[in-house]
Amino acid sequence: MIEFRSVTKTYPDGTHAVDDFSLVVPAHTTTVLVGSSGSGKTTLLRMINRMVEPTSGTIEIDGESIAERDPVRLRRSIGYVLQNGGLLPHHRVVDNVATVLRLEGTPKQQARDRAMEVLDVVGLDRSLATRYPSQLSGGQQQRVGVARALAADPNILLMDEPFGAVDPIVRAELQTETLRLQQELHKTVVFVTHDIDEAFLLGDQVVILETGAQVAQIGSPSEIIENPASEFVASFIGTERGARALRTKETGHGTVLVDATGRTQGRLVGDDDEGTA
Repeated sequence: MIEFRSVTKTYPDGTHAVDDFSLVVPAHTTTVLVGSSGSGKTTLLRMINRMVEPTSGTIEIDGESIAERDPVRLRRSIGYVLQNGGLLPHHRVVDNVATVLRLEGTPKQQARDRAMEVLDVVGLDRSLATRYPSQLSGGQQQRVGVARALAADPNILLMDEPFGAVDPIVRAELQTETLRLQQELHKTVVFVTHDIDEAFLLGDQVVILETGAQVAQIGSPSEIIENPASEFVASFIGTERGARALRTKETGHGTVLVDATGRTQGRLVGDDDEGTA
């Protein structure tokens, strides 16, 4: 479990990035921090592995203040996935994935063997292990980034807008893969995004932030959609504009669900079809 207690962050120029933020991140679930630029979500994420130090307040992992832990050791114990992958361009895929293991003193061959195993976990063919990042697609690079974050089998995984730089089709594939991995691995995931639909898809707990990391609402996707806490939340998630109001429409190929703009959002599946609506 991760707990923020009255955390603030003020930068030297006087900017209040985070103002009295408190939150409990339950273990083995995905908590998504979502908000516009300047809402402090990335600052909060980077505080967990001490890449940013709070001005005041405390952050605890399983009841222990992270201020008492060596920052380098702390970072190596937490998986971290960046938007652009953050891969080492002159290292092959297998060595990128093995980076943290090697830093921790794992013998080279043992680290590479583990790296190959994790490539399997994230759905990458082992034939890619000898390639360099520049020889991979954007989606493949992000999978390598996830594999590197998982290689040392951390309990906590931080993901900072990891799919923001790929096209919509690849992004959807990576989101599906993230859901699969969490179902299998049960990590404590803190995920940052500005995309509310991504937040609702991936999050067990969603935290909607306003400027200065002021919490507008915390809850499950269903709780927030059904009971937005304020006009800001309703506007942010789209219910104020009716964007999440769906109606059925009959077509030559069956019943589809249409949103307030008239765009088809999916197909209604009946008892005679496979699957569910």
